[in-house]
Amino acid sequence: MSNWKTYALSLATLGLLTSSCGNDVVKVDENGGNKTDTTSMITDNDSKSSSSNEEKYRMIETSLNSKSESQATGKITFREDGDQVVMKANFSGMNPGKHAIHLHQTANCSSADGKSAGGHWNPTDEQHGKWGDKEGYHKGDIGNFDVDEDGTATVNFETDEWCIGCDDTTKNIVGRAVIVHQGGDDFETQPTGDAGTRVGCAEISGYTEK
Repeated sequence: MSNWKTYALSLATLGLLTSSCGNDVVKVDENGGNKTDTTSMITDNDSKSSSSNEEKYRMIETSLNSKSESQATGKITFREDGDQVVMKANFSGMNPGKHAIHLHQTANCSSADGKSAGGHWNPTDEQHGKWGDKEGYHKGDIGNFDVDEDGTATVNFETDEWCIGCDDTTKNIVGRAVIVHQGGDDFETQPTGDAGTRVGCAEISGYTEK
C-alpha cells in the first residue's frame, strides 16, 4: 500500500475513534475519507417523551336561580383536583351587604322559596357553626360573603372535606344544592344561622370528567 493511502486510512481511523465519543454516527466512505451520518445516536433521555398526560379532573357547572321574588342570578363551578374541591361563584342582581351561602340536602330548586332543597347538608350530624369551628359545623356551612354596591359578588372556597362523585357519602356533593340567603349567618342560631330568606338556589345534579 502506498504511503499516501496508508496516511489517508490512518486519518480516517483516527477520525472514527474521535467522533464516536460524540452524539453523531461517523462512517468511512469508499474513498477512505469520513462523513457524518445525519441520524443522531438515541440516548435513554431521548427515548422518553418530553410531554406527560394531564391528570383527569371532575367538574360541575351550575346556575343560581332567583327565589323568593329576588333578582339574584349567577354561575357556580366546582372542580376537583386531587383531594381538593374548589368552588368559584359569580353572582349579580343581589342586594348589597352580607349574605350567607350553604350547601343544602337535596338538588331540588323547584319551589318558589327554595325550601324544596331541604335543610343544611349535615352528613356527619354536627351542630351548625362557622367552617372549621372545633365545636362543630355542617359540611354545608360555607359561610358569608359580601355583595358590592352594584349587586355583584365573587365567592371562592376550597376544601378537602368535599368530593365530586366519590363513594364517601359524607363528602360527595353531587345531589346537593347551593342556597344563597338574604342575610348573613350568625354562626350561632341552630340549626340554620338565622340567615333569612332563600334568595337563590342552584342544583348540583351531576358532573363531567375531563
